[in-house]
This record gives sequence, structure tokens and C-alpha cells, in this order.
Amino acid sequence: MTWDIVSDSSCDLRMASFESGRVRFETVPLRLQVGEREFLDNDDLVVPDLLDAMNQEKSASSTACPSPAAFARAFEAGDCTVCFTISSNLSGTYNAAVMGREMVLEEHPEKKICVIDSKSTAGAMVLLIRKAKELMEADETGDFEGICDQLRLYQAALRTCFTLENFDNLIKNGRMRPLVGTLLHSLGIHVIADATPHGTIHVADKARGEVKTYKAITALMKSSKDCTGAEVVISHCENMAGALKLKQQILEDLPVKSVDVLPCRGLTSFYAMEKGLIVGY
Repeated sequence: MTWDIVSDSSCDLRMASFESGRVRFETVPLRLQVGEREFLDNDDLVVPDLLDAMNQEKSASSTACPSPAAFARAFEAGDCTVCFTISSNLSGTYNAAVMGREMVLEEHPEKKICVIDSKSTAGAMVLLIRKAKELMEADETGDFEGICDQLRLYQAALRTCFTLENFDNLIKNGRMRPLVGTLLHSLGIHVIADATPHGTIHVADKARGEVKTYKAITALMKSSKDCTGAEVVISHCENMAGALKLKQQILEDLPVKSVDVLPCRGLTSFYAMEKGLIVGY
């Protein structure tokens, strides 16, 4: 029996960094359209090239979720597969994965495929993938449904928050007025937001300057759940220095187990833009 983990490319975990002797991991890439250029969000994507193209493009850029057929090809590779997707309230990716599952089961009814809506993105999805890997590697009885149940409970306990410094993409897509974006940027104001339990985005706070921003993030984390023993993943968009400062603030303020730092892939860079930070915990 072969175990597979499949995720869309909003998870910020690259296939090349996944190591397991028993579990296979595959990401199904989203596509990013910037003017006349299309970027495939796979391991080969160079994020600075994407950001440069977005900065130079005056019109709104867009994203496209993977096709059901793309998910079906990934699901065909394993006997037992768990798939995680970006929040269904932010993208059609979850629905595409469900359709891909049905396509495979029509031809291979013996396969077991579970699709879980992360109701989030970035680091929270990384934590789900790591938990799935841990459960699969420890499994001795082939308890597929039991593992899926545990992952659904784990997903419900995860939280996501993020902070933005660059608002260009929001302005170009009509989600923020240019004057507001210019004022926020010129005043050094950071927007702090979190994901609701339903997977939608909620603006929670604003802060001026790095120190106040990072303290506001840890306060938001503390108020959202008991962080004792929590694992934390910080995704950064070309902002390692900021991510390390935030990591230190989290370790000082909260009784977490660990804090890992990862660079954003294409999809999360598309929305976070330069210096954006996304925290999954």
C-alpha cells in the first residue's frame, strides 16, 4: 500500500524539501497571470521574477486554480491519498480537487482519496502536511479513515494570521483605494489580518512600525487559541529579516514548541507581496 499527500501550491512547501521513505508528496500548481505572461507555481518558479513582473504591470493580475484533471493525475499515483487545498472561500481549487477525486474513483473504485479544505493557506497547510506525514509513517494497520479524521480535527485547531506592507496588488485588483494604500505605505502602517474558521479573511488590526506590528501579531495569536506547545510556520515574501524578528517575538511572548521560517511560493507571494509575512499555528 502506498501513501500519498497531495497539495496545491499555496502550501509554501516545495516538493524537493520533502523527505520520507514511505510517503510520497506532490504539489499541483496554480497558474499566475501577469499581463501577457503566465507563471506556473511549481518548484522552479523564481519568486523575484514574478514580483518584478507584477510591479511593472499596470493592469490587474490574476490566478487560476488547477484543473480537476491535474488533481486526478496526482491522485492516480497512490493507493491512499490525502489532499489539502487552499480555503474554498478564496479559490475554486477545493472544488477542482473534489472533481478530480470523483474522476479517479470512477476508474479506480479501490483507491482511497480524502480531500480536506484547509480553510487557510501557507504555513497552516505545511503543518497539515507534516501531521499527515507523521500519521502515515506511524501507521501499521492501514487506518485511512482514522488518519483522515485526525487530520480534520487538527485542521479545525489551526489558525492563520498575516501582515502586509505592500498594497499594490490590492489596489490593482480594486480591493483597496489608491489613496488609502499610499497613506498606509507612507506612514509605515502594517495591516494585520487573520483567517476566520470559515476560511475568509478578517482585518484584525493595524500597527505602525515593525516592533508594534510583531507585538500585535503575538497578541492576536494569544487571543485566538492556547498556543502552549504549538508548532508555528512563518512564510515570508522576500523578507527573511522580518521573519526572524517575528520568530524571536513569538518565542519571547508565547509558549510555543517551535517556529520554522519558509519562503513564500508563487501563490502566497502574489497576495502577500514584498515583505509580507504569513503565520500558521
